[in-house]
Order: sequence, then structure tokens, then C-alpha cells
Amino acid sequence: MFWLYTFVNVLFTLLELAILARVLLSWFRVDPYHPVVAFLYQITEPILSPLRDVIPSLGMIDISPIVALILIDIIRQIIRALILSGL
Repeated sequence: MFWLYTFVNVLFTLLELAILARVLLSWFRVDPYHPVVAFLYQITEPILSPLRDVIPSLGMIDISPIVALILIDIIRQIIRALILSGL
């Protein structure tokens, strides 16, 4: 079970890093067609898009990545607890 616990932890950490990288890239002018940028958008858009539909933006500030990071951490804790309990 330790390998599953580690896998889930690494998977969620990579997802959090992808969201943080997307936030950092939004501060700079980058080519959206660059392979790395396009890959980050493909990974993070399914998570951020539904949140943007529900959460209103604060002017030019998009808080959906913050909410996504909080939700990802909550989901990670639930899954880790289920793994440790033996399910």
C-alpha cells in the first residue's frame, strides 16, 4: 500500500505544480502555442474551467487557481486517509 500512497502524493504534487506554473506563466507574455505552455493548459484547464464558471473573478484577478489548490489538497488528504485505513 505504500507505493499507492506515494503515487497519489506525487500525482497530486505534480498537479499542484502545474497549476502554480500556469499562474506564474500568466504574469508574462508567453506563446500559448509553445508545447510546454499548451501541455500545462491541457492539464490544468479541466480543473480550472469549471471553477471559473462558479467563482466570480475579482476584477482582473482570477482566484480559481487558489480554490483549485485548496480543493486538490482536501481531495489528497481524503484519498491518503482512505489508503491508510486499508480501503
